[in-house]
This record gives sequence, structure tokens and C-alpha cells, in this order.
Amino acid sequence: MIKVLICDDQLIVCEGLTKILGSNPEIEVVGVAHDGLDALNLIAKVKPEVVLMDLKMPLMNGIVATRKIREKYPEIYVLVLTTYDDDEWLFDAIRSGAAGYLLKDTPPVDLIASIKGTAQGKTYLDPNVAGKVLGDYNNHPAPKTPPSNFQFSEREYEVLRLLAQGLSNADIAQQLYLTEGTVRNYTSDIFKKLGVSDRTQAAIAAIRYGLVDFSDT
Repeated sequence: MIKVLICDDQLIVCEGLTKILGSNPEIEVVGVAHDGLDALNLIAKVKPEVVLMDLKMPLMNGIVATRKIREKYPEIYVLVLTTYDDDEWLFDAIRSGAAGYLLKDTPPVDLIASIKGTAQGKTYLDPNVAGKVLGDYNNHPAPKTPPSNFQFSEREYEVLRLLAQGLSNADIAQQLYLTEGTVRNYTSDIFKKLGVSDRTQAAIAAIRYGLVDFSDT
């Protein structure tokens, strides 16, 4: 059972999401918050695995809340669900540690699949959002060779390529015939070399610096 905390300032949205997610036997909505501060206070009580986070809210917006949640509870995934696809919101959310970024017109079946995947460590970006990431990459072409300080091994490149496709550690381990613990060590080293703190940032950095082809993802 995946425990989900919904954070959105619109009551009707919270009610709709609660009904949609409650229809799936593998998901339990353990709490509803109406701003980022409310979410932070609830997390200690309800202990969710995934926080479904809106961005533009009173008192504390979703960007600040995401950053604070990731700092205090690094084991909790934050999946952004918002109406905003502006570049500023997108990249701020990613820099703050969001595990994924979806728009509110996402079909319920895809939303449920994204929550399940996020709980497994996978990365989800709305197709429109992924297009913006590609646009940023095209507007700022990566160098032909990656910065020398990265110095990735062949195995690290393999792990990074699969990570950029949104695969979880378990999936990567299965494909590369490694233990999940070994993959976890590789991803930790990759994060350090890229100077990032989570899988979403690593995937985008990998594309940005030409470490993997966007077509691979």
C-alpha cells in the first residue's frame, strides 16, 4: 500500500484527487494539506511515501515545501501536480528535489501509474514538460565531450543512461545483472559527480551535458 499525502489549496481538487486515488487498492490517501506549511506539519503524523504537491499556494508554496520536505525527509518522494508549465516553476521544482512533474490534465490512469512508479524511485515528467527540457537543451547545446571532472566509468554511464530513462534502482539492477545495493552505490557516486541530489536532476544534467542522448530517454 502506497501512502500518499495530497497538498493543494483548492478543496474541490483535493476531493477529486482523493476519490481518484482512493479507487485504487494499492494507494491510500493518508492526509490532505492546503499549503506547504500544512503539509510539513502533517508529514510527521501520517508518514507518507509520496507527496502529491501543487505549486502556487498561500503561506508556503510548493517549491519551498518540496525543498524543505526533501531536506528533512529525504526518503519521501514529492511528485508535483500543477497547472503551471512555465519554465521558472518547472526548473525551480526540479532544483528543489521534485521526483517528477505532472500537469493537472494528466489522465487518472496515468496519474495513478506515476504515483506507483514514483514510490519505486522512477522519474515522471509530463510530455509538455519534457519538451521544455529538450528545448532548453537545444537552446544551450552541450559540449561534444563531457567536462573532464565527471570521469564516469563505463558501468556508471550504463547506470546513468537507464536512470535517465526513468528506471528505478531495482529495474536497473535487473537489466545490468547487479544487486540493488550496488546500483544504489553507483547512483550515489553519479549524483556526487554531477553535483545533484536526486534522480530527476541527474537525468536532466545527463541530457544537458550530452552524457546521454535525449532519444535514449
